[in-house]
Amino acid sequence: MSMSAELESLNFEFPGTQAVAGFAPVLVGVVGSGNLEVLLEATAASTCHFDVQTSARGFGTIWEAVCRDFHQRHPLAGVRVSIHDMGATPAVVSLRLAQAAAEIAA
Repeated sequence: MSMSAELESLNFEFPGTQAVAGFAPVLVGVVGSGNLEVLLEATAASTCHFDVQTSARGFGTIWEAVCRDFHQRHPLAGVRVSIHDMGATPAVVSLRLAQAAAEIAA
């Protein structure tokens, strides 16, 4: 975990069991509208990797819990999840993650 003057960077990785065929990057939400954007990208890894940039510093355990909860419902493999947050609630984060997952499942 590293911190800049304004944003905290968090990284989490979980083993995936649901391989996802290559897909075009999926972007949901907008940082300036709703305070959160989620980007999903295909990777060659067998894991699901989360990169979180957040202005709400000091909430690493909550971020890990939200990412773990999402991954338990969607055990994706070969996916990088980038989250840019400016203070969204855990419920909004979960909603955006579910929206992104629905896009690659379609």
